[in-house]
Amino acid sequence: MSALDPGVARQIEALGIACEVLDCTPEWADTDAFCANYDIPRENAANAIVVAAKSDPKQYAACLVLSTTKLDVNHRLSKLIGIRRLSFASAEETKELTGQLIGGVTVFGLPDAMPIYLDARLMERDYVIVGGGNRSTKIKLAPAQLRKLPLAEVADIAVPR
Repeated sequence: MSALDPGVARQIEALGIACEVLDCTPEWADTDAFCANYDIPRENAANAIVVAAKSDPKQYAACLVLSTTKLDVNHRLSKLIGIRRLSFASAEETKELTGQLIGGVTVFGLPDAMPIYLDARLMERDYVIVGGGNRSTKIKLAPAQLRKLPLAEVADIAVPR
């Protein structure tokens, strides 16, 4: 696991997450390129997205959805967490908050108090591929392993693309 982001590797080890670390050419880290170049079905690729409440103080949450769906920020997620005004965190904001780059953002190694919302469709897959915290690794795991994450909640937060 040495290629993973160190914070990601520490949390995976601490939680006893069973997974496989996959090498990734950084230029192919974005989901479409990764799936095309590594022959991964898009329905098994998952995207981690950081959202921000448009409030003061700002609150953040991480969401994980399949690449064949899109996060329903303004309806499903907003209703679930009880915050009416949400937006996607910018790439800079995501990097500052998580230490992770877009194309490698994952639900592992995040700030301790950050809630994590896992779309229910993830749990229907045999396996999912998530970011490794950097653009040079990905993590392959059974979706049930995601339930080991502190503050993780499975909910219906996405809609088909």
